[in-house]
Amino acid sequence: MKRLSILGSTGSIGTSALDIVRMHPGLFQVKALTAANNIECFSKQIVEFKPELVAVFDEEKALELSRILEGTHRPEILFGEAGFNEAASYKDSDIVLLAMVGAAGLKPALCAIEAKKQIALANKETLVMAGEIIMAKAVENGVSILPVDSEHSAIFQCLKGNQKKDLKTIFLTASGGPFREMPFNGFKDITLKDALNHPTWNMGHKITIDSATLMNKGLEIIEAVHLFDVTHEEIEVLIHPQSIVHSMVGYKDGSIMAQMGQPDMKGAIAYALSEPDRIDLQMDFPDFTALHSLTFEKPDTQKFPSLLFAFEACKQKGTLPAVMNAANEEAVKAFLEKRIGFSDIFRLISRTMELHSRIDNPDLSGIIEADDWARDIVQSQI
Repeated sequence: MKRLSILGSTGSIGTSALDIVRMHPGLFQVKALTAANNIECFSKQIVEFKPELVAVFDEEKALELSRILEGTHRPEILFGEAGFNEAASYKDSDIVLLAMVGAAGLKPALCAIEAKKQIALANKETLVMAGEIIMAKAVENGVSILPVDSEHSAIFQCLKGNQKKDLKTIFLTASGGPFREMPFNGFKDITLKDALNHPTWNMGHKITIDSATLMNKGLEIIEAVHLFDVTHEEIEVLIHPQSIVHSMVGYKDGSIMAQMGQPDMKGAIAYALSEPDRIDLQMDFPDFTALHSLTFEKPDTQKFPSLLFAFEACKQKGTLPAVMNAANEEAVKAFLEKRIGFSDIFRLISRTMELHSRIDNPDLSGIIEADDWARDIVQSQI
């Protein structure tokens, strides 16, 4: 039985992971859970799965949770950064699923690695901000990092049984989001409701907006560079509206391996938790006869410059990826709060990256300082 800590259990990845635990109670046991603000959902998860340790965002939420759980299962309740770090390194867990959104996942990731836990990584921002540090720490501590993103899980699976030296190109697929066919002059009229209406995937709000701007794919470019030890020149992005081919790997002999399945994150989550085994998810295969065709397009980087931002961050390295990520997080937050328009997201990221004086080979404190600086710059522009 594998013992799990799930950081971010009330989000789309966390709830899907708990669905898998619910389906296979003999394979998994939940030891620790964390959540930010959704205490109602979190308390129900605690009562059902009975973790030994839980953590929430702040002390007020911890007190609220304690009141709700009175008379039921009462785990140790922690809060704040220290609480999340404790959950990430909890002594009785084997696997840590990092499903937190944004830069907040970085320090818990390092704690989990230093505690020598196997990592199931859904928090792409961790590698975007500090990929060199994270991967070096993982090697130093003998820790495996298994990807939970459907695209990186696909790449991981396509590489198995093949030699890394034979790899030529990684093809990252993207649905294209809800505005793939919209002319750029229509972007000024995009509403929050429009942007949250993803055509194929069911995700949290932040990731859904990132998919609409294609920044999600930009972050995945940088994540792939670190996970698979490739250069950005070896990565190509393809728009694939059907979202059936989750990604592909091309080899030097002209062969291409593709991993396919329904657009459902449970497959990638389950594989990260059970690898090398596969578990029965009672999921149907795609109906290829109903699909008729699978199509691929080049991304329009004039409409969606997020990909250009990501390739530039890959090229320059240093603190620029962290700055790009922080600028995006703040811009998306402002859009979700209806303080800026959709196109302003691109403008704010671009301007913040232009203003940044890059630091090469930063340590963790340098990365966090760059992150803070970028957030201040975006807020000043807003």
